[in-house]
Amino acid sequence: QVQLVESGGDSVQAGGSLRLTCEVSGWYGRAYCLAWFRQAPGKDHEMVAVIDNNGGRSYADSVKGRFTISQDNAKFTLYLQMNNLTPEDTAMYYCTVRTREWTNRSFRACPISRDEYSYWGQGTQVTVSS
Repeated sequence: QVQLVESGGDSVQAGGSLRLTCEVSGWYGRAYCLAWFRQAPGKDHEMVAVIDNNGGRSYADSVKGRFTISQDNAKFTLYLQMNNLTPEDTAMYYCTVRTREWTNRSFRACPISRDEYSYWGQGTQVTVSS
């Protein structure tokens, strides 16, 4: 059974930093996409950052240059380093994982739509005050 547990959310002042952690267990696939999504009150889920099994990374435009996604391969743990936080970053942050698709003799890029991911954690709250 795949389980994801997020931690590290907190309340911080604008300009501050946080590091989110997602511990993944029960996953054995070699080709995968690990991603962070967030959902602010009254808004849809938004992809924040994604990393694949080859270390390829992609970010939402709103967080480029401020957030960094990484993983510890030995522990299969996902991280999100968030710097220079703004009130617009306030949201519940979720991690997710899926198998990376092989199509037309190559791997498909990791999707950015919430609907294409099946396994989710319970989320961790990030609140940024001005």
